Amino acid sequence: MSGARILVFAKAPVSGRVKTRLIPALGAAGAARLARRLLDHTLAEALAAGCGTVELCASPDFSAPDWAALPLPPGVATSAQGDGDLGARLARAARRHLARGRQVLLIGTDCPALSAVRLRAAAAALADHDATLYPALDGGYSLLGLRADHPSLFAAIPWSTAQVAAVTRARMQALGWRIWVGEALPDIDTPADLSHLPERLR
Repeated sequence: MSGARILVFAKAPVSGRVKTRLIPALGAAGAARLARRLLDHTLAEALAAGCGTVELCASPDFSAPDWAALPLPPGVATSAQGDGDLGARLARAARRHLARGRQVLLIGTDCPALSAVRLRAAAAALADHDATLYPALDGGYSLLGLRADHPSLFAAIPWSTAQVAAVTRARMQALGWRIWVGEALPDIDTPADLSHLPERLR
């Protein structure tokens, strides 16, 4: 296994299409602005981590007009998430790189606490673990790191529920995998979560 890939899953920050649960608090335009700030912050932290190539897995494809006004930092690769539920999209991206002997860190843009330091810790733990995980306070996960693959990791997961991290971890334990688990981190999904938003991103 050589090299790592930080795969950042993100939707284009278009008003009315992203962070819709935050619209009651921020308005559609405000929610889209926050989505843009979170994306910029996530890419900056991923690049600063120095773990390996950073790849934006975009929805829609990065060539779509929705992304036209969003220049990316130098060195960020792009790919399309493609069709299917979240599990199918995560599995497709992860397997593309695992098949080439790369470790992968799968992250979204909802967790500003997922700093370069935490990304480096998750990547370093893959040296002697099969998987790394930062749970989210809402029961999901903010990061899933892998150096191995199995179909059960993404199939029939109850996405967008408080069971995601627990189910995923149980399946990895059933495989006999060595798992490194970091501290639970807050995602920014609902108005109540805005209390966890760093001042610089407000």
